[in-house]
Parts: sequence; structure tokens; C-alpha cells
Amino acid sequence: MFAKVKSLGIFGMDSFPVVVEADLSSGLPRFDIVGLPDTAVKESKERVRASIKNCRFDYPVSRITVNIAPADIKKEGPVYDLPIAIAILKATRQIKADIKDYAFLGELSLDGEIRPCNGILPMLLKARQEGIKSVFVPYDNAAEASVVDKINAYPVKNIFEVIRHLSGENPVSPCYMPYKACEMKNDLLDFADVKGQKDAKRALEIAAAGGHNCIMIGPPGTGKSMLAKRLPSILPQMTFEEQLETTKLYSIAGALPSGIRLITERPFRSPHHTISAQGLAGGGQNPKPGEISLAHNGVMFMDEFPEFDRRAKESLRQPLEDGIITIARTSATVAYPSDIMIVAAMNPCPCGYFGHPTRECTCTDAARKKYRDKVSGPVLDRIDLHIEVEPVDYDKLSSKAEEEHSSDIRKRVNAAREIQQKRFKGTGISCNAKMTPKMTKEYCVLSADASALLKASFDKLGLSARAYDKILRISRTVADLEGSENIELSHVAEAIQYRSLDRKYWRE
Repeated sequence: MFAKVKSLGIFGMDSFPVVVEADLSSGLPRFDIVGLPDTAVKESKERVRASIKNCRFDYPVSRITVNIAPADIKKEGPVYDLPIAIAILKATRQIKADIKDYAFLGELSLDGEIRPCNGILPMLLKARQEGIKSVFVPYDNAAEASVVDKINAYPVKNIFEVIRHLSGENPVSPCYMPYKACEMKNDLLDFADVKGQKDAKRALEIAAAGGHNCIMIGPPGTGKSMLAKRLPSILPQMTFEEQLETTKLYSIAGALPSGIRLITERPFRSPHHTISAQGLAGGGQNPKPGEISLAHNGVMFMDEFPEFDRRAKESLRQPLEDGIITIARTSATVAYPSDIMIVAAMNPCPCGYFGHPTRECTCTDAARKKYRDKVSGPVLDRIDLHIEVEPVDYDKLSSKAEEEHSSDIRKRVNAAREIQQKRFKGTGISCNAKMTPKMTKEYCVLSADASALLKASFDKLGLSARAYDKILRISRTVADLEGSENIELSHVAEAIQYRSLDRKYWRE
């Protein structure tokens, strides 16, 4: 007796169609699973056996061979429990309905309950692409499954609901719900909470408007963390495509909160400085997304930046440059998107008070140099904006004057992003920070005065070619914030000041 059932699997960011074949033959009772299964898939035979028996179905006393094709891709996780059980029930004629247009996804408990699985959203998108009309998904995954249109996703709680639907006894309703655009939440942390720091707020506004990475340098207690945590409140609303891609990543990583259809707010990830390079970049035998990818389309805040492991910091090079991170292992090589804004924060020295107007630094020259050398030149050069966050005096802290709200800053950011969307329409580029060298040359044309200032600064500050490009892109963003078509002297002057801190501290 033989049966064939459709399912799907996950490899990196991509899903692939899977066929689960069950063959029952005479011989000593035995249950074998082939097709390059991992440990979780091999253990599914015990879960399937117990669930079939405890649900009062007849478990075949024969030799059972289950093949999960294609056999050259490693199968991972318990998502194949349900299709294996359905294939056995179909092979033993306990299911008589035609199931060729159905796919099955889900982990089984020992009593036949269907538990949630990771990666349901990308698997449903692949099912739709493959022309599969209907998919059974775990009930707890119904929220993310409801996003996908043009396919019937049936959320089921147990194996009985699957059987009753197939027999027509008690059909299950599909869970699709039309997408509705969401407004940004009003409970985000507000820039109005931060007293003073006008220059730092301006720099973060430029960062948000152009998608630029930045690093904040200043003594302890000056508000670096407060500023970084409020950055999401001025970022533009995510598009549906950005929401979908971010939700896919969280679904694959198993980090999607229960009951959430789509991630509608830009992610804000703040890993501790003790995180490993693998935790930051992602990894594992079948590589999973790390913090860099989970911050895709959002912000990754790295407080105490020099204290991060050197390998972890160096792993930022590719995502900062290319917007993707490639993880290579012996068994697989996968690429995850990492279109992120890096916001780093650090003290100017180990004690934190080098350059403080009222407190004296207690560090030796050697200690300061050793501390700053923890941030390599290549990584620093890839960060667009270098922001000095100075101490706030008492008068500003105690002032009753109301600071500018995030909603007002966001209006200017949105206006600048709209200009950029029109500029880059149809190119796949979303903001100024992602411009290619060719685009930089085309859209960052300087006036004569601005060009002369940049030339003088380039020679005096010893800027790299990468820094030159970044100054042009920052200047373009400053001009967009002012609604200016041309890049003038004042725009370039402001951009240059955000590239001079590494010369102040690193060339002490």
C-alpha cells in the first residue's frame, strides 16, 4: 500500500516543495524515515505512532517506509509530523478523500493535537507559487497564515478536524483576512523626553531621513541610549513589502509573537555586548537568522560598542556594505537580508570622561588608545554619521520649555523619504544611504562652493574614498530635508562635521 502527500520545507529565506511518500509492505514491523531527516524528523515516527493510536485509528502492523523528497536537501524540524500521519492513514485507506490538492504542515502531540511550527508564512507563499490550492496549518499559526491570499489556509487544532474536513463532515473555514494598512503606534518613546542635545537630535533626524548608520560618542549619562531608543518613533512607516519580508524572517527564526499577523513597526534590536559573533550574524548547522537579520528594515542598537567581541563587530562589514549577510557552513550556505540602520554608542575612553568639561579623565594615554582600537578603522569608516553627544547643563535639564515631539520630526523625515522614493522609483533602492556609486555620481552634484569645500576637507582630514561617497550621500539627505534640488555649501558643511570625530579621537 502506498500514498503520497504534499508538504513544504524551509531552507534559509526560501521554502521548497516536499513530497512525503508512505509505503506499507509485509515483513517484520518497522518504521523507517529516509530523505536526509534531522533528529527532530527521525523522532517524528514516535509522535506519529502514538497520535494515531491515541486518536483511535488503526496503526498498521507492517513495515513502514516514509520517504521525504527531495532527498538531497536536509529536512529539519517537526513540521512533517502531520503529513507523515496523513500519508500513513491514506495508505491504510482510513482516509478515502482525494488529497492531491492539499498540503499539510504541523507538529503532532501524542494525543493528536497539532502544535505550531516555524516558517509557516514563507511556506504558504511558496505553496501559492507552486499552485497548491489548500494547506492545513496549525491553529496557533492562523494569524500569519491569514496574510496570504489566493490560497485556502485551513487552521486546525487536531488531526480529527483534518479528517472531518477531508470527509466533508465538518469543513474548516479558511483564515485569510484582507490586508489593512496600520497607523504608527502612539506609545513609542518620544524625542520630547530628551532635554537638550539639539545637535544629536538633528544628526539622528538626518540618519532617519536617509537610512544612514551612526555612532554616538560621549560621556556616561549624556542620553545616548535615550536618543537611540527613540529613533524608531521618527522612522517612516513600513511598506507592505517590508512588513512581509520582516515577518518572514521572524517566522523562520521562531521569533514571531503569537497572534501577530504582520510586523508593522520597524524592529529595534539591542543585543548585549556579550553576544557571540554567531548570535549576531546567525548560524547553526542549518543556519538561522541572527540579530543582524532580525533588525532587517529597522534599527540595531549596539550600546558599549567597543566591548563587543571583535569578531562580532567585524561581522558587520558585509551587511553594512551590501545589505545582506551570507552564512557559510559545511552543509549549507544561506544569505539573509540585513537592510538595517546600525546605531552604535560608546564612551570616549574607559572611564568615560575624556574631553568632559567638568570632570577629569583618569585613563592613561595607552588605556585610551587600547579602548578605541577595539573599534577597527574599516568598521568605523563604514558608519556614515559620527555624532558627539555632550553633557547637558543644569539649566537645560531643569527647563520647563517643551522639546520637539517625534511626530513633528517624523513629518520632515517622511517628506524627505517621499523625495527619495520618487528619485529611485523602479530601481529597488529605498533611501540615499543605499545609493550605488553610479547613482551617487548622478544625484549628488555639488555647487562650485560646495565642491571646493569638500576638496579642501578631503585633503585636510585624510578621508577615504568610502568616506567621500558617504559625505555626498549625507549631503544629499540634508538637501532633501530642506527640499532643495541642489546640494549647496551649507549642506556639505553639515555633512563633513559628521565625519570628523574619528580624526578627533582616533588621531589624538
